[in-house]
Amino acid sequence: MTSIGTLEEAREESSYGAKAIGLGEALRAGLPVPPGIALDGPVVDDIAAGEPEAVRRLTDALAGLPTPLAVRSSCVGEDSAQASFAGQHVTLLNVRSADDVPGAIQEIWWSANSDSAITYRQRVGLVSRPSVGVVVQSLLDPDVAGVMFTRNPVTGADERVIEASWGLGEAVVAGRVIPDSYRVSRTGEVLDVVPGLKKIAIRPTSVGGTVDEEVASELVERPCLDNAQLAQLAALAVECERVYGDGRDIEWAFASGTLYLLQCRAVTRAAGVVVPQQAVPDAAPVEMVSRVPLFADLDEAEAERIARAFKKRRFAAGETVTKEGAGAAAFFIIESGVAAVTVKGEPRRSLEAGDYFGEIALIDEGARSATVTAATDLVCHGLTVWDFRPLVQQNSVIAWKLLQALARRLRAEMDR
Repeated sequence: MTSIGTLEEAREESSYGAKAIGLGEALRAGLPVPPGIALDGPVVDDIAAGEPEAVRRLTDALAGLPTPLAVRSSCVGEDSAQASFAGQHVTLLNVRSADDVPGAIQEIWWSANSDSAITYRQRVGLVSRPSVGVVVQSLLDPDVAGVMFTRNPVTGADERVIEASWGLGEAVVAGRVIPDSYRVSRTGEVLDVVPGLKKIAIRPTSVGGTVDEEVASELVERPCLDNAQLAQLAALAVECERVYGDGRDIEWAFASGTLYLLQCRAVTRAAGVVVPQQAVPDAAPVEMVSRVPLFADLDEAEAERIARAFKKRRFAAGETVTKEGAGAAAFFIIESGVAAVTVKGEPRRSLEAGDYFGEIALIDEGARSATVTAATDLVCHGLTVWDFRPLVQQNSVIAWKLLQALARRLRAEMDR
C-alpha cells in the first residue's frame, strides 16, 4: 500500500527520498525541525493523477498540521554527494490550506518529469523513472535564514561557512541577494564577517505564495546575525555532523528567536531553485487523445487507457514549455491557449487547442527539435515517457497499432 506518514515514521530512502529520511532522522535525534508529513513515490503518483482515495488520505494526514505549509520534493536519488537536483524540482512555499496541497504536489510531480529534470538525470547517469516523494511541513516566517556548510565548499578548509539574509532563505538559495557571509571555526570562533547587499526579503503573504519586500535602507548592509546566533549555528553544525556525518549542506532559519533546521544534505556543487510551473489534476479527454494520429487507430477502451495516463499542466504566458536541444520528457496536447514554435530562434508556426507536439519523444527519447513557448496562458495534457512505456510494453495490441501508425508516417515522408 502507498504510504503517507509523519516525518518521524519515514525510514526507507528508496520509498520517501533522502530529504524526508534526513528530516525524520533529525526529528528522532531531537534536532529542531518544523513538523510535517512524508509521502512516498506511489502515493504522489496517485495524487498527481487526482485519485480520490489518495487525496482523501492526504487530507486526513494533514489534519492538525499548522498552516501555512511548505511543500517540497523528496525524490529518490535527488540529493546525494554525486548529484543535486536543486534547481530542477519545485518547492512551493506558503500553501495556505490542506485543500491546496494536492495541486502543489502535482506541480512538484511535473517538475521532476520536466525536460530540464530529465536532461539533468541523463547527464548524471540516472536513466530510470523518477520516484517523486514529497515532504509537507509547517512554514516558518523567519526573521533571518540561509545556508551553512560544515566544511568550506570552495577551499575544503575545516571551518563553517554561513550565508544569511532577511526573511525566507529562498533569497539566498535562489541568488536573489548578495548574502552576508561568515566563517566560523570548528570551535565556534568567528573568523570573518563580510556584510552583503540584501535589498529584498522574501516573505509569505496572507493569500498564499510569497512577495519580495523591500528591506529598510539601514538593514541592507547591516549583518543580520549576531555572535549569539552564530554560536547557535555552530552548535547546530556539530549536531548535524553527529547525526549525518561530515561535510553537510544545511538550510536553517531563525523564527521568533528559535533556530530551526530545514534541510541537511551532503555537500554538492549544484544550487538554485526553479520557478513553479502550475498544474491541476485531470486526465485527458478520450476524444482529444483519439484525434492524435499516433493514437487514431486505437479503439475506445485502448484510447481510454492512454488518456488516463495524461496529467493536466498549466503554463503562464511567456513560459517555455519545451526547449530545443533539451532532453524530452513528455508529449503534450493543447486544451486551450496558444503556443509559439521556434527553431534556432526562427518562428515556425503557432499551436492552438487540439494541436499537439513532442509525440516522437515518446518513442525515441531524443532531444527536442524545437522550442515551444506559451504565447498566452496555456493548458495542456501531458504524457511522460515513464507512463507511456509500460502501457505499450504491457499491451501488444496498442504496440502493434502504434507501430503501424509510425510506419504510415514514415511512408508518407518517403513519398514526399
